[in-house]
Amino acid sequence: MHVVAGVLVGMLVGLTGVGGGSLMTPLLVLMFGVNPKTAVGTDLLFAALTKTVGGSIHGWRDTVDWHIVRRLATGSIPAAILSVISLQWFGEIGTRAEHVIIVFLGCMLILTAVATLFHPQLMSYAQHHRRTDDHHAFIPTIALGAFIGVAVSISSVGAGAIGVTALLMLYPNLSISRIVGTDIAHAVPLALVAGFGHWLYGAVDIELLLNLLVGSIPGVIVGSLLSSRAPDQLLRPMLAAVLLLVGTKMLAS
Repeated sequence: MHVVAGVLVGMLVGLTGVGGGSLMTPLLVLMFGVNPKTAVGTDLLFAALTKTVGGSIHGWRDTVDWHIVRRLATGSIPAAILSVISLQWFGEIGTRAEHVIIVFLGCMLILTAVATLFHPQLMSYAQHHRRTDDHHAFIPTIALGAFIGVAVSISSVGAGAIGVTALLMLYPNLSISRIVGTDIAHAVPLALVAGFGHWLYGAVDIELLLNLLVGSIPGVIVGSLLSSRAPDQLLRPMLAAVLLLVGTKMLAS
């Protein structure tokens, strides 16, 4: 069943471009009863391995803005390390770290649903408000990186739809392909650092990780091939509705 879940999530990622964390982590928690910490840690390494391939392709095609990646990483890597340590500390002093993860995950899913639904409008707004330079975005980009670092480390959600949408607003003069490539390139070291931290604390299921990869790789390929034929006007609202429903269910639980 985990392989099937990998196939379905891979296809949706290929079709919509929305990060797997928004889909895989709640699926593992709600449908398969996986411990939230284990689901997040496993999904982070899953994302790191799959996005390494995508990041390599974008790097080869020169669609990565490395100085933006460095800005994001300046905020995200320290934030990720502190977040993983804090989760472990909460667990040791008796606070339910799983409860923190579920609440944070629910909020991030709802935020991702909004970003997914209004992505075309936000992209249009950004394209009509181009700037001649990006010096104004230095501090906001580091702050964005810190936010993404915390969000990804706690919930495995945030580096996909939310990251791309925010970068579009900060750097409207960049093409969408360069924004996506930059976001993926930044997500690789972030997911590796956060995933390795969860692994050190025993919150990664290696067998589950391998099963997900077996299903997701062909799923992503199929989804990518079908993406040009899929109606974005239908898929995007449907995906946003699913994310909103799942996020609400996570908070209610």
